[in-house]
Amino acid sequence: MIAKSSQNAEQGPLGRTSRPRAHHFRGSLGRFATGVAIVTFDGATKRHGITVNSFTSVSMEPPLVLVSIARNTKAHDELAGRPFSVNILGAEQKQLALHFAGRPGPEPRWVEGDTAPRLSNVLAYFECTPWAAYDGGDHTLYLGEVVDFNYRSGDALAFANSSFTTIPESQLGMEDLL
Repeated sequence: MIAKSSQNAEQGPLGRTSRPRAHHFRGSLGRFATGVAIVTFDGATKRHGITVNSFTSVSMEPPLVLVSIARNTKAHDELAGRPFSVNILGAEQKQLALHFAGRPGPEPRWVEGDTAPRLSNVLAYFECTPWAAYDGGDHTLYLGEVVDFNYRSGDALAFANSSFTTIPESQLGMEDLL
């Protein structure tokens, strides 16, 4: 018989735990490897960048992408209704990820996109106009319609098990099959 822990948990419908222990839940999610991206945009008073690992494609027609932004992020409220860019980082850009995650380093090089600012020499970018925003608990799910994009060759920066890692280019995508 498996004992159920009641620490920081409540029983919900059908006996399921409705509030798992936050650290264990986060650790379980961390087993899923993700790419690392930075969402950039011009706010009301300054330019912003937010490091994220929750980014996904949503639709090919129209071309839509989604980023999940924590509500407690300083720039969260300023992103609503603004054009933004999603910058996918190359393996050599760990310092850039840390810079926009609250550990400032050298000032990044910016590119003035036609729709939104983006970062120089990233692995791929998607310039987006706002499409929709949805409540996602302690996050907001921002959908953007992609109006410009591009990519370069190189290994991707990834995050898994609370550590940065690399996804070799030889394992990226299936563009040649499409």
